[in-house]
Amino acid sequence: MQVSENKVVSIHYTLTNDAGEVIDTSVGRAPLSYLHGAGNLIPGLEKALEGKACGDHIDVSLAPEEAYGQRDEALIQVVPKSAFEGIEEIEPGMQFQAQTPAGRQILTVVEVYEDEVVIDGNHPLAGETLHFSVEITEVREATEEELAHGHAH
Repeated sequence: MQVSENKVVSIHYTLTNDAGEVIDTSVGRAPLSYLHGAGNLIPGLEKALEGKACGDHIDVSLAPEEAYGQRDEALIQVVPKSAFEGIEEIEPGMQFQAQTPAGRQILTVVEVYEDEVVIDGNHPLAGETLHFSVEITEVREATEEELAHGHAH
């Protein structure tokens, strides 16, 4: 069976940056399963897997436009510390979720001042070329429930 829309695909992967440093990997864990065509993977990786089959191995490099996009300096903002109500200590590197008109967004704390916090709405991998080494371990039909939910179970 080939990877195509509405199939559940399981993969083992290793993601590296341009310097060859491992950013993420499924090695030593269960394979990552996703519903193909539902936007569960970055666009370039999903496109590279299209038409492949169980047992296939691919190595693919994705430009930022095919992954998490270019960095957008407009997504770096200064907000009042009071926006973090109920959080006693705010430190650089902390991440929070915010609901925006475009949907859920992850915000990363960049700097903390006495009354203000600098946050970055860019994905941490925005602007980077990503290198994936992927092995397809399973391709199967999605269940009705998986199709209704838009992701693999």
